[in-house]
Amino acid sequence: MKLEKLVSDSNDSYDHDHLTSSAKTPVRSDAFDLSDQEKIERIQNDVAHILETLGMDMTDDSIKGTPLRVAKMFVNEIFGGLHPDRKPKASTFENKYNYGEMLVEKNITLYSTCEHHLLPIVGKAHVAYISNGTVVGLSKMNRIVEYFAKRPQVQERLTMQVVQAMQEALGTDDVACVIDAKHLCVNSRGIKDIDSSTVTAEFGGKFKEKDTKQEFLDYLKMDSDFQGL
Repeated sequence: MKLEKLVSDSNDSYDHDHLTSSAKTPVRSDAFDLSDQEKIERIQNDVAHILETLGMDMTDDSIKGTPLRVAKMFVNEIFGGLHPDRKPKASTFENKYNYGEMLVEKNITLYSTCEHHLLPIVGKAHVAYISNGTVVGLSKMNRIVEYFAKRPQVQERLTMQVVQAMQEALGTDDVACVIDAKHLCVNSRGIKDIDSSTVTAEFGGKFKEKDTKQEFLDYLKMDSDFQGL
């Protein structure tokens, strides 16, 4: 069972193709010197060149607009989280109701892109924290996941970035994140294993303690099927 294994083996190593040594996305210092429109124009030309090299007829009605569509998608959508100006502001509030137990946001839908093959990563993120006097709006947890997912990624780094962003917003180390996702670089190419998925976890503060970690993982096993609502 994946969740049970996380309790005892949370420090296990992963496939070397997906190892990352830093929670910081490797962007150059001049990454944002170009405007979004300038980036779109450059990427449009590059995509057109790739398709032409592959032998595609760029005058065909079906494909002649593809370079621009891809360029807009890269800059405005699937890699939009690269720009620091798009980082969501995590609105926090005083915990006036003195809720002192764990808060878990389960099954956050996640779409990202593997930085090794530029193929999709699709899965669910589960984020939890224990308040030290401050709480964060629930939707902001989803937005933090989305922000860090919308960039060329590796799952290990994404997991760490979510935890670190939540820790910064809440002013506490007591944050955890588990991500279970399918990588199309594994599912649709190479080994072509359509059934496998990858689980990563990052536990901070009290979540490093066995009982707290187990409580969090037990919540993830609960049935959350709300069909009919």
